[in-house]
Amino acid sequence: MDSAREASDAPTTAGPRDLLDASTDAAAIVSGDGVVTGWTRGAEALLGHPASEVVGGSAAALVAMPADPARVAAVAARCRAGMGWNGLISARHLDGRTVEVDLRVSASFRIGEQECFLLSARPQRRPVTVDPSVIDGFLTRSPVGMAVLDLELRYVWLNDTLERFGGVPREQRLGHRLSELLPGLQTVAIEGQMRKVLRTGVPITDYEYVGWSWADPHRQHAYSTSFFPLVGADDTVTGVCYMVLDITERWTARRLLTLVNEAGTSVGTTLDVMRTAQELADFAVPRFADFVVVDLLEPVLSTEGHGTWLTDAGPAPARPVMRRAGMSSVREGCPEAVARIGDRVDFLPPPHDATLLIDGDPILIPVLDPADELWASQEPERARSMREWGLHSLVSVPMRARNTALGLTTFVRSLNPVSFQPDDVLLARELVARAGLCVDNARRYTREHTAAVTLQRSLLPQALTGGTAVEVASSYLPADATDGVGGDWFDVIPLSGARVGLVVGDVVGHGITAAATMGRLRTAVQTLADMEMPPDELLAHLDDLQLRLSVEAADDSARPSTATAVLGATCLYAVYDPITRRCTMARAGHPPPVVVAPDGQVSFPEPPAGPPLGLGGMAFESTEIELPENSLLGLYTNGLIGGADRDMEACMVRLGEVLARPAADLAALCTSAVEELVPVPQPDDIALLLARTHALGADHVVSWEVPADPVAVAEARARATRQVEEWGLGELAMTSELIVSELVTNAIRYADGPIRLRLIRDARLTCEVADASSTAPRLRHARSTDEGGRGLFLVAQLSHRWGARYTGEGKIIWAEQEIP
Repeated sequence: MDSAREASDAPTTAGPRDLLDASTDAAAIVSGDGVVTGWTRGAEALLGHPASEVVGGSAAALVAMPADPARVAAVAARCRAGMGWNGLISARHLDGRTVEVDLRVSASFRIGEQECFLLSARPQRRPVTVDPSVIDGFLTRSPVGMAVLDLELRYVWLNDTLERFGGVPREQRLGHRLSELLPGLQTVAIEGQMRKVLRTGVPITDYEYVGWSWADPHRQHAYSTSFFPLVGADDTVTGVCYMVLDITERWTARRLLTLVNEAGTSVGTTLDVMRTAQELADFAVPRFADFVVVDLLEPVLSTEGHGTWLTDAGPAPARPVMRRAGMSSVREGCPEAVARIGDRVDFLPPPHDATLLIDGDPILIPVLDPADELWASQEPERARSMREWGLHSLVSVPMRARNTALGLTTFVRSLNPVSFQPDDVLLARELVARAGLCVDNARRYTREHTAAVTLQRSLLPQALTGGTAVEVASSYLPADATDGVGGDWFDVIPLSGARVGLVVGDVVGHGITAAATMGRLRTAVQTLADMEMPPDELLAHLDDLQLRLSVEAADDSARPSTATAVLGATCLYAVYDPITRRCTMARAGHPPPVVVAPDGQVSFPEPPAGPPLGLGGMAFESTEIELPENSLLGLYTNGLIGGADRDMEACMVRLGEVLARPAADLAALCTSAVEELVPVPQPDDIALLLARTHALGADHVVSWEVPADPVAVAEARARATRQVEEWGLGELAMTSELIVSELVTNAIRYADGPIRLRLIRDARLTCEVADASSTAPRLRHARSTDEGGRGLFLVAQLSHRWGARYTGEGKIIWAEQEIP
């Protein structure tokens, strides 16, 4: 080290092997005063000296060079500054010979109190001498095109590869410029790069461009070129040399990958089949083609999802029925097209049939000939379009995804003079495959979304009517406006005696499971209400049903999540009687209703809350209130007033204030109430049912006490007939007389008194007979030999509907007739 010869005072750039990488080098540790303190086996292998002979001795004994103390001091100072040093030295081997090594010295460090340096060395490689003929063969036959040009950019020399690339013989190139030989090869830009190199002396590497050559005039090639100056002995620039490599395959693969990646962000941005097809057409024009059409099979566009073609389901029809789903052209308005968006099409490139869509490969027609017999006979309109607009090359790719045939995408070129090549088919296949997945996703989503929304709409009432008892309006706002499927429901159920049932419920959760549970509960409420059950009994039966559903779901191992979905449900059921203006209600864990009196006073009557449905073991209680005529009764779900960041009591007060505003249109009031209370989307579904109450006056209802004597039947018939005629319903007099006769006779014969007859003229004419017995009547089908048993059968035949309901005093048998 005392006589090291420095090769470079500048630190070397770290490469694959770093300056201090001693994994395979000879390495030693030398103290600041030049004593060897560490010696590796690599050092022993390089110089032959064992560690026992070297450690503790001077490092200068290993150097076979004249001493140079000044240079050693400079190296030591550099290493102490933390920069390290490397250079070539001659070392002394154990056998006396000299070994040329590449020495590296690390920045100084300390071991205890001692300053040390890490030295690593590797033998210097001797230069290999190559025969001049080898060099000449390399330059001439290299797979890289090479050329030398003078200061005027005229060819001086070129190798065989470059001659082959350009297709221009060497003799025609020498002495001429590139722009004179290959005017279509971006020569202006290429010569501009060479002039820049001549002017600055700075090489330019990996300059890529695309063009054609005389060697292959029908295919576009991509090239990578590097330019560097030629320098003479006096350091003057004497010319420019360039090397060119054909990178068409790499460029094609990169272009394919780039376009496919771009398509991933441009195609399939929505879950709409038609929109996705149009995005594919828009993306490909003009990047890839001048005219693109996307035709999809009709079952793919169907929201029902029936009739899709499976690729393994056997033969397909000869002529598929498709619709134009997407279309784009470099010409405004797509004048080349023979069909518009939404039109039915059956286009398949001749002579192919529908098996192309099932299992066929993409079709490449590099040169379209409109005079071809197949095109002229099978596709005359398209042959005419080819001639008129110059359509000269075509690629058709079947669109398939997940074992389903979806349609056909056709790419055509007209303004672009280059015909489609096999590489373009690969790109078209990738684009269509990516779009096919998006179309299939959109198709499946549309089908499932339509099914879910259809289920939801079918489970909710299509049209609400409260008869003459109430005027009703409703608003339903799902938590997910795009999905629209939730577990909230409401209903208005006409009951006997001009009464009406009002119900609102809330199933915890969203989606199909919640909607299905809601449908079950709504159907059960309608059935139980039709059985004339009072609100508290109806909720008790509904609670039993929900409990059974929960148990069934818990026992079903195939649907473990259903049990959770059906456990949580609340409900409020109210019955309003317009004759007495009394409203009876009960609730199961549901928010109380809101009542706005005619004078604008707001109240929240609170019947006992009761447990949510499905818990079981607890009773429900009902409450009865009197509602003045034109009162507003509001039933709502928790989503209208609840929320993590909302005060429920404040929202209830706000709801009352909104509903207390004067409003002639009840539907508008209902909508505005939801919009004001829920201005932004909420995580819960919202349902609001409003009912403005009416009352039936004395001129619509009459009643009489009937003695428990068969003789009284005649008087009851006569009174009923006279009343019906006074109401102007003479057409119903005879049937009313028969109904009254049968109902009163049965009450006198089989029930206990007191007996009461009541007639109600509402939307229908109702006859009611009340008695003190709780025995339910039974409709019999009497034999021809029986003398009786036909009374209720006659009532059922003469009336629109009939039934019985129980009261605290007994029961009421009723029958309704349609008013002409």
